[in-house]
Amino acid sequence: MKPLLFSLLPFALCANAAPLVFEGTQGPGVGRHIVFLAGDHEYRSEETLPALARLLAKHHGFKCTVLFNLDPATGEIIPGNSNMPGMEALDHADLAVVFLRFQAFPREQMAHLDAYLNRGGPVVGLRTATHAFKTTGTDPFAKYSYDYKGTDYELGFGHQVLGQTWVGHYGKNHEQSTRITILDDKKAHPILRGVRDVWVQAGGYVGKPIDGDVLTIAQPLNGMRPDSPVDATKPPMPSEWTRTYRSSSGKTSRVFTTLYGTPEDITNEGYRRLVVNGCFWALALETAIKPDLNIAFVGPFKPNTFGPGYALGVKPEMYAGFTSPIPASNNVKKPAPKKEKAKK
Repeated sequence: MKPLLFSLLPFALCANAAPLVFEGTQGPGVGRHIVFLAGDHEYRSEETLPALARLLAKHHGFKCTVLFNLDPATGEIIPGNSNMPGMEALDHADLAVVFLRFQAFPREQMAHLDAYLNRGGPVVGLRTATHAFKTTGTDPFAKYSYDYKGTDYELGFGHQVLGQTWVGHYGKNHEQSTRITILDDKKAHPILRGVRDVWVQAGGYVGKPIDGDVLTIAQPLNGMRPDSPVDATKPPMPSEWTRTYRSSSGKTSRVFTTLYGTPEDITNEGYRRLVVNGCFWALALETAIKPDLNIAFVGPFKPNTFGPGYALGVKPEMYAGFTSPIPASNNVKKPAPKKEKAKK
């Protein structure tokens, strides 16, 4: 058996940064390239996605490239800053896993995602991907904005590709966790093989997919334990679904959407299996989905609690290999408190 390979590929547009790449040598994913886009302001996509990428590479043979929002001067991860070097990795990707929020990428970066979608590449979207982009009418890719008003691409990327744009919260973060239940008539779906006891720590999101097949429903709980009581004022909402979108090239491609995905969420084995299975399904590898598919974390994984802010001083190269800890820092910077207005 050949050793597992990993590398940091050179990237010309940012001298201090390079995409993070994991690559395995055995499994159903050999020859398939997954590109992960980590860039949100709150839910720690920068910890969730490298953890998922490592296990998909090591256990299942995929080549996994993880891209982050980076400070162009230092190469440090700065979630939410709308700068994501390395987007050209999408030019040869077989799957894009999107965990972005309110991004407004420069033209030269966004052009690669636009081309990927135009050729009909499959997509897995997590949590804030429903509102991945927030741009203005002067932006050349303004149509992807979550609130786009044009009839040519109504409500942007979330609505057109994932099946739902941003709607709203349906449970309070850090006070209400969420129990996810498989719908009875969907238990035989490949994505749900081996999935059980799904509980996530993120508060609920409103789930109103425009079409497709809803696989699961989410029930907000009054508390932060799997056995916390149900919030009787909030009936279950759709939480995970599949659908297809038709690209400008005419190709119809698979999409799996989940309204959860914080790094604390993926510590739940049922939820982690759900997302991993969703990646396999989006790649049309459902025959490789087994109830006991290996979804063990690779290397130490002790995530920061999600919330506004981010861990300081982290660069992509700190996650290279299969033994480096995720996260690389627990020194989380939080936004400065808002100043109270002086009373008149």
